[in-house]
Amino acid sequence: MISPQTIEQITNRIDIIDVVSEFVKLKKRGANYLGLCPFHNEKTPSFTVSPSKEIYKCFGCGKSGNTITFLMEHEKYSYAEALKWLAQRYNIEIEETIVSDEVKQVQQVAESLYALNNFAQKFFTEQLFNTEEGQNNAISYLEERGFKEDVIQKFQLGYNPQQRDAFTSAASKQQFNKEILFKSGLVVTRNDEPADNYRGRIIFPIHNTTGKIIGFGARVIGSADKAPKYINTPENEIYIKSKILYGSYFARHAIDKNNECLLVEGYTDVISLHQAGIENVVASGGTSLTTDQLRIVKKYTNNLTIIYDGDAAGVKAAMRGLDMALEEGLNVKLVLIPDKEDPDSYVNKVGSERFKKFIADNKKDFILFQLEILLKEAGNDITKKNDAVNVIAESLSKLNRAEDFTKKQEYIHQCATLLKIDESGLITLVNKYAQNRVEKEEKKQEVEESSTQKNRTDDKIIFQKDEAQEKNVLRVLLEYGLNEWSPNVTIAEYIFEELEQYRFENADMEYLFEVYKKHYNEGLRPSAKTLLYHEEARIRTLVVNVTLFPFELSQRWDEKLENIKVNNLDTSLQDVMMSLNYFKLQKIKKMFEQNQEDMLKSKELSEQLQLMEVHKRLKEIEIEITRQLGAVIVK
Repeated sequence: MISPQTIEQITNRIDIIDVVSEFVKLKKRGANYLGLCPFHNEKTPSFTVSPSKEIYKCFGCGKSGNTITFLMEHEKYSYAEALKWLAQRYNIEIEETIVSDEVKQVQQVAESLYALNNFAQKFFTEQLFNTEEGQNNAISYLEERGFKEDVIQKFQLGYNPQQRDAFTSAASKQQFNKEILFKSGLVVTRNDEPADNYRGRIIFPIHNTTGKIIGFGARVIGSADKAPKYINTPENEIYIKSKILYGSYFARHAIDKNNECLLVEGYTDVISLHQAGIENVVASGGTSLTTDQLRIVKKYTNNLTIIYDGDAAGVKAAMRGLDMALEEGLNVKLVLIPDKEDPDSYVNKVGSERFKKFIADNKKDFILFQLEILLKEAGNDITKKNDAVNVIAESLSKLNRAEDFTKKQEYIHQCATLLKIDESGLITLVNKYAQNRVEKEEKKQEVEESSTQKNRTDDKIIFQKDEAQEKNVLRVLLEYGLNEWSPNVTIAEYIFEELEQYRFENADMEYLFEVYKKHYNEGLRPSAKTLLYHEEARIRTLVVNVTLFPFELSQRWDEKLENIKVNNLDTSLQDVMMSLNYFKLQKIKKMFEQNQEDMLKSKELSEQLQLMEVHKRLKEIEIEITRQLGAVIVK
């Protein structure tokens, strides 16, 4: 993990205008900047960036956040990746928190693999373009397949020579560790000697979503005889097959723009479609779809169109992962390429425009297609037909989002018609599967909650929610906490002391308060700005909600009211005092209510006398608070 000190350094250096301007053309408009939103298509600018608050907001699509969330949304970075991008931009050295030796070892191996893969890509590309063997064997083959030089360079394709150890020797001269060479899959042992694993093959580098090379696919030139058609990187610290979609780095912006992801099987399918101008495409690499792969798609869009070969194997491949896609909330369509073609050969055969039209005209609804296949397999077999009913009902039960209600009802109607069964019966079966899943989730949640409940102390005081006052206390803490309350005492320290006997009813507010307190006690300097870039999305969202208001006082009030200075007047101490006192008054009111309830229930004289003392003390506190506020309570 990146240390809090490093995060603070980064957030102190961030200039949101500087970063966003890398991706959006901004024009100054008053105190803010305006541009065309990068998250949706618009002709009139509605994307606003506030340099003072370090926040952006689009008043068209509603997207909002800070510099880090902008990078996460626009570039599809993780939180850590966004921080590293900013650290590199501002020349800040990344300091990691203390990690175990095991974690440190994994990180070192990962860094070595990235460095090796980067070297390997450059070596293979050099061999492809600048050697006679690469030109004669590989370039001529790629040209026969219809690939042009610009797309070859875009995807950084390469060639590994036939020589037994061409790459191995080159890597050894660069002093790459032998263990890393073997772990990468680029080098293997043959006849007790290290040798190249991908000899005489076209090399397809595989990039993660940030553009780093995590592995390779190596394709035999021409038709395979005894050798496998493809050899892929073995799984290691950075290459995990189930979490990879080939081409996702190159497709991410096009998927966003088109609001649709096309999924194919092979590397060449992706490259051919890109060459044809169809860039919103990724490949599963011929493996069964996984939840992690589907979540990569969902980072960009909810619309997934699967394009597979029309043969039996292609149909079977397309069927895998349907339920997972539904659970992830994806809208799934299927297109089967005709005439024993694949997407690569078909787009080369018919051209870009006809291919696009074919896709648009031949999308099949995935659930109805699944039912069609199941019924075809069942024929007149009653048992198989019954199995088909259950399979479809279970699939439909996974459409559990509120926005999917109408779609689910329409599916049930169409499926019941195709199955020739009673619609109400299918509804009952779908609901049964849904209920079974809910019950499993509830049992799991009950176990988790019971373990959490054991850690809570029993508290007789019942507070009602009063988020406005709690929110206001957090606002002044975030805004003024580091300012001085009195000599050698900060406002944060004063607030901590004043709230020792009180608690937040809202769990989120309590959590934000504790995070602030923890950072403060650790010697950090927490504020709205630093916590706006916290690694937890929950904290970032809370800070925005606590500190961001729809309206601000115009700076022109200071021009109109010269002797008052509305905007520049320091009212921090009064703001803190009033916020704390109103917060306390609300809590005292709840204590009064609880105490009176306890007095009515009490039958013991000693307990009643004790409760009366509590009532008296609460009243004294209330009078003192209202005196400070300059208010009088009449009862």
